[in-house]
Amino acid sequence: MTPFKMPRRTRTMAAALTTLCALSPAVVAPRIAAAAPPLPAPDQKADSQMKAVLLELARLNPTPLYKLTPAQVRKRPGPPDAVKAVLVKQGKPTTPEPVAKVENRTVPGPAGAIPVRVYTPSGTGPFPVLVYFHGGGWVIGSVQAYDSSCRALANAASCVVVSVEYRLAPEHKFPASHEDSYAATQYVMKNTAQFGGDPKRVAVGGESAGGNLAASVCLMARNRGGRMPIHQLDVYPIAGYNLNTPSYRANATAIPLSRPFMAWFFRYALRSPRDGRSPMISLDRANLRGLPPATVITAQIDPLQSEGKVFADRLKAVGIPVRYRNYDGVAHEFFGMAAVVDKAKDANAFAADGLKAAFSK
Repeated sequence: MTPFKMPRRTRTMAAALTTLCALSPAVVAPRIAAAAPPLPAPDQKADSQMKAVLLELARLNPTPLYKLTPAQVRKRPGPPDAVKAVLVKQGKPTTPEPVAKVENRTVPGPAGAIPVRVYTPSGTGPFPVLVYFHGGGWVIGSVQAYDSSCRALANAASCVVVSVEYRLAPEHKFPASHEDSYAATQYVMKNTAQFGGDPKRVAVGGESAGGNLAASVCLMARNRGGRMPIHQLDVYPIAGYNLNTPSYRANATAIPLSRPFMAWFFRYALRSPRDGRSPMISLDRANLRGLPPATVITAQIDPLQSEGKVFADRLKAVGIPVRYRNYDGVAHEFFGMAAVVDKAKDANAFAADGLKAAFSK
């Protein structure tokens, strides 16, 4: 019988495998590690609590999100998942902050029903009301992703929070999110009793794109003769269309928000660059007269810090009362991380103080 002769290609592969198996783990591991993409490094300005969250976020998303499609990014873990990972490592519960009641409803909108989530605090109504808009560059994000902020504000400000699930781009480009947000706010203001609220005490607020929406809703109310909220809470709002500000340059590679990621948001959210010059996007250039008092919060490690400060200064310049605070050592999205970041607790309290002052007048 003729002996079996292994093909040359197979012999070569077998020899390579034998050599690899003979190597010690100390040799193999570095080679495998070298082949893997490096994790994004948290900014050195981040304090220890913020850095812990950013490390987990980098581990969950080693590939920059701006290299993915909107559909892909929506499926990726986000800052709330990083917070949960930190809590697990600390041996703490991951259950959300309790409120008296949480209810999912809808309100009428320009393109059909708009989902909203209503958070009711403990106590006896009618309560003041905060209409809230989540972040995500008008492309990603959801009421669930910003659940922690709404719970914290409902409790700290003793108000009903109506969190709006507005339409997202690129399926619905600008100004769809703005029109939904305005319609939802006007409906809540005209039907406040349905939410256990007081019609004379309705404010708006939001984070990032949501901070932009809160301010834009006030601009739209002024320009269209609608009902005006009594206060606006703008947490690191998108307030401009200039990617070359001092904070964009200083935080070009920051996580979770970088300059390329903001360019990604604009590319998918706007119909054309011309939309970027709209007063509803470039708040830093808009006519701000007649808007309600504001609380504006920014973060040091955030491309949006400069334009948020400019927006606050321009409000002051036209005589609008503004409470402004910047938080060092923390990054964009920190506001919803009170479970693990102390400065987020402080920011929540600062925001609630501004709301309570407005509600008490």
